Amino acid sequence: MAALERATRGRLLFGGDYNPEQWPREVWREDVRLMREAGVNLATVGVFSWATLEPRPGARNFEWLDEVFDLLHEGGIGVCLATPTASPPPWLGARHPETLPRDENGAVVWYGARNQFCASSPAYREHALGITEALARRYGRHPALRMWHINNEYGTACWCDTTAAHFRTWLRARYGTLDALNEAWGTAFWSQRYDAWEEILPPRRAQYLRNPSQVLDFRRFTSDALLECFTAERDAVAAHSPEVPVTTNFMPLFAGLDGWRWAAAEDVVSVDLYPEPAAGPGEPGGAAYGALVQDLTRSQARGPWMLMEQAASAVSWREVNQPKPEGLMRLWSLQAVARGADAVCFFQWRQSRQGSEKFHSAMLPHAGEGSRTFRQVRELGAELARLAPVAGAEVPARIAILHDWAAWWAGSQPARPSAAVDHPELLGAWHRALWAGNLTCDFAHPEADLGGYRLVVIPQLYLLSDAALDNIAAWVRGGGTLVCGFFTGVADPDDRVREGGVDARLRRVLGIGTVQDWWPLPPGDTVRLSDGSTGSLWREDLDLAGAQTVAAYAEGELAGRPAVTRARYGEGTAWYVSTLPGHRALAALLAQAAETAGVDPVLPGLPAGVEAVRRGELLFLLNHGPEQVTVPLPGAYLASRDLLTGRAHAAEITLGRYGVAALSPTLEGSRT
Repeated sequence: MAALERATRGRLLFGGDYNPEQWPREVWREDVRLMREAGVNLATVGVFSWATLEPRPGARNFEWLDEVFDLLHEGGIGVCLATPTASPPPWLGARHPETLPRDENGAVVWYGARNQFCASSPAYREHALGITEALARRYGRHPALRMWHINNEYGTACWCDTTAAHFRTWLRARYGTLDALNEAWGTAFWSQRYDAWEEILPPRRAQYLRNPSQVLDFRRFTSDALLECFTAERDAVAAHSPEVPVTTNFMPLFAGLDGWRWAAAEDVVSVDLYPEPAAGPGEPGGAAYGALVQDLTRSQARGPWMLMEQAASAVSWREVNQPKPEGLMRLWSLQAVARGADAVCFFQWRQSRQGSEKFHSAMLPHAGEGSRTFRQVRELGAELARLAPVAGAEVPARIAILHDWAAWWAGSQPARPSAAVDHPELLGAWHRALWAGNLTCDFAHPEADLGGYRLVVIPQLYLLSDAALDNIAAWVRGGGTLVCGFFTGVADPDDRVREGGVDARLRRVLGIGTVQDWWPLPPGDTVRLSDGSTGSLWREDLDLAGAQTVAAYAEGELAGRPAVTRARYGEGTAWYVSTLPGHRALAALLAQAAETAGVDPVLPGLPAGVEAVRRGELLFLLNHGPEQVTVPLPGAYLASRDLLTGRAHAAEITLGRYGVAALSPTLEGSRT
């Protein structure tokens, strides 16, 4: 992405959120000294500073920020300047209570934390744009400015009356007439027909199940309303510094925003990455989860991306918050670089002594510069400097996973065949099966051009548009290999079930006939398949229409019925998987599909827990286990140099606990 290249200037960015307003001035020079010692070259300033910048309406105080800008610039550290609009000051909520969001029960969400704003509120937008324009006028031409960071972790939803009016405006633009809206929402059911626009409300708390099409549209609207706030601030800063790239930080695999639409509105795509409790420090799932988020973010960016936040050690929101073991912070940071990140940043630089996140770790922890954490930060900064040649390089992938936020929103609503089907978990299971086989993949929207891929994987897309269905069918017909998971192509964009239960176009591609019944499994239950593997979560009673049975159900009501099928369609091949195979079985199936599609793993036969990724001409090897492993090197890397250590390697390389190597295919290590 050219915009990110303007910010990186041929190097990897390294730094984190810097909140000098929390500290006395005498600490600031010490911060700059320690940043330089650690190799920090980017500091994100101002994320939560609105009350300091504007302690009362219109009374703005920029002198402290002037000093911070100048200190950082003198130290050779660039500034990523954030607009502080994610956390309005108390005076805004007190003087303009209409800016405070209401939940779906009508209760006010009060100030006292953060993100307490209604995206539809004219008063919020006016004041947010006011402070943003003031910052842009003052700092848009400052030589330290490298990037703009708008707001922070957008995602707040609101159900107030102002939002209701905005929602109706959005619906008028989408449907034009009430008749079209009533048709799209299926309001003949339960006597829900609307006779006037003013009757329509956001899907607030109701007596029973709410109209699923209305809920789906409200999810779309909420994403768009927040996007309007982002683009207004984006345009305001761009008017004063058009050459400076603009970003906002996504939360990882977050359901609240349509990530494809948002990414298209950014110059730089960035994400905050904190492996979830089920994939926490020291657990192997953390690496798989990280790879999923990194691949998705790289795909949204269509190239290099930015890791805006991660934890240097422990977080503070779990029931038990343990620090990262020695080497894990480095490993996960370099995994991000291997998968396309040109910036590795943290929340935050100096650990807070007060506030809700004072026990969230930081690059400079309470223990100070002599701490284990700060030593690891310094070491990481030095290694990222040695990896400068990789900046801007691509991560090649011939496999795409299709993903769509609207399908996620629609499929996760209540009153479906099974509440046990969790979209992120299902997506993670399929991605992890590819990741474990060192099969690098992108993510793609189902309507996107798939011409560069040989294998396309659909873990589940309950909702598919006509354009998406035609796109997938044409791609397979032209010679592509498709592996499709269960309960896909069931509904159209209005959440209307397709005739026959699954769209006829997709059924033709898959070589299946009628889906007689969806037959989900209770949580924890499994079903044996004829190939000796097991399935979980789901079953389907399928009729075949040209497909061959690869594996059948071996027990229960569906014994003998097809579970996994394969069919020819035009010049291509389509697999259908009507259950969730276990990890090994799914990995083996996808590896077989990849082989027949002509896609090879980055490196085959690696020890368990070793990840291999190519970025540009560099081969990254990452050991996600606590034990030392030895990896034989492929032909192109038989005489290679590790850019991280400078050491040459001949036929093999030994990786220590959580070890990483970045191998150049030439001894000089210069052709990257």
